[in-house]
Amino acid sequence: MLDFPTWKKTWLWLIAAAAMFAALPSLFAAIDQRWPDALPDPTVNLGLDLAGGSHILLEAEPAQVAAQRLESMEEGVRTVLQNAEPRIRIGDVSTADGRLSFMIDDAGDVDRARELLLPLVNGQGMVREWDLTVVDETRFVLTPTESGLEQAVSDAMDSATEVVRRRIDALGTREPTIIRQGDTRIVVQVPGLDDPDQLKELLGQTARLEFRMVDETALPTDVMQGIAPPGSEIFPYAEGSPQAGTSVAVRRLGGIRGDSLTGAQQSFDPQTNEPVVNIQFDQQGGARFAKLSTENVDKAFAIILDEEVLSTPAFREPILGGSAQISGSFTTESANNLAISLRSGALPVDLAVIEERTVGPDLGADSIRRGLLALIVGSVAVVALMIASYGRFGIYASVALVINVLMILGIMAALNTTLTLPGIAGFVLTIGAAVDANVLINERIREERKRGRRVVAAVENGYKEASRAIYDANITNLIAGVLLFLFGSGPIRGFAVVLVIGLFTSVFTAVTLTRMWVAGWLRKNRPSDIHL
Repeated sequence: MLDFPTWKKTWLWLIAAAAMFAALPSLFAAIDQRWPDALPDPTVNLGLDLAGGSHILLEAEPAQVAAQRLESMEEGVRTVLQNAEPRIRIGDVSTADGRLSFMIDDAGDVDRARELLLPLVNGQGMVREWDLTVVDETRFVLTPTESGLEQAVSDAMDSATEVVRRRIDALGTREPTIIRQGDTRIVVQVPGLDDPDQLKELLGQTARLEFRMVDETALPTDVMQGIAPPGSEIFPYAEGSPQAGTSVAVRRLGGIRGDSLTGAQQSFDPQTNEPVVNIQFDQQGGARFAKLSTENVDKAFAIILDEEVLSTPAFREPILGGSAQISGSFTTESANNLAISLRSGALPVDLAVIEERTVGPDLGADSIRRGLLALIVGSVAVVALMIASYGRFGIYASVALVINVLMILGIMAALNTTLTLPGIAGFVLTIGAAVDANVLINERIREERKRGRRVVAAVENGYKEASRAIYDANITNLIAGVLLFLFGSGPIRGFAVVLVIGLFTSVFTAVTLTRMWVAGWLRKNRPSDIHL
């Protein structure tokens, strides 16, 4: 237990030194000192409650997911039956009451249509998504199941959470907190961002991009009254466009969605010098865009973003390169935000801001000051008590305590974790745990001396026996910390991070380092007695 060869001592000091060195950039930043640019600079990120920032609560509408699934199913049904050999013709299509129903023109095609539609109905997962029934011999009715809708909403929220994360990361912010809350809500916390308007604008934009053909058969008078021809929809022009305040009728099916984009960059039109967004499609999307443009030369199409028409240019020639340009009276900032949104992917469902608040940096600074005061006062009191109670061994424990705090900071910085106010509480708790370990060791050594054991034997048995209790206690705390991290959120996870890191560093410093120091002192001085 007290045997420390040179290689082992070297490794222990290297581990401690590396962790403490990683803490230096954070300490330099805390006292407003510049850290050398040539050196690595891992720093501890401050959470919303310490650095200030923006908090936004977003909510989705499940009914929108149901409507999107219904539209996708209708388009899928039309595509499958139209591509059948021979083609299966349908009519009297209806999406009333949240169900898709249609008639098969030829009763002899009913069985063949059923076989073709079963893969669409069953889906790819374990949950049955649709119920398929045939009524009146030739009418098919597809009804979404409750479990299928619940799964679709959950998938949409998972996807929306990831899209929100990518958009915020594109802003260059560090360590945002983005978590789901309940079935239809997402909590977004961005430390250091004191202007929530930019965040709301970025997250409030669904960025659902579509290219649809303009219905040239629609009468302007009907469009003004909101009447669209069968198979078409009416969309308003976006605010700021030359046709703002008017609307246009577009074909409901047969267009292209922006979910096959591979890139989007803000640029400037070489002819007008106006801000535009250049987009690139993947191979499949590029082929579909080429087919659409080839089949509709000299016909107008609508560029629709979040159910508003940006512009209605015409295909002058087939576009075969897999790229396109979006224009629509953008500013440089709005074009850049749109490019970020398109690169990050469209939100599968609209998210409405139902709660927002901004935490000022002054409140965070006060929290840091009070937390550090508690940490310093507690540490000083503990150090004084340890030295008074255990003398030299108390000094070893106090030095180990300082190294412990620095190692926690260094490891947090290296892992790029975030320090929150509960995290500071975790620091204070870690100090108590580290001191606990040294108290157990020193008291055990004291008991061994009272039993008449020699100094070396008493120290060796004291560390050996006390270590068992220390390991048992820390394993229990480790399990609790891991569970808090896995099932907690926000501040709870911040506390768990510091707690778990502190458990490892406490055992390392309070048990291993102090044992090495004590062993070195005993070997060098060979005392006949120790004062505990």
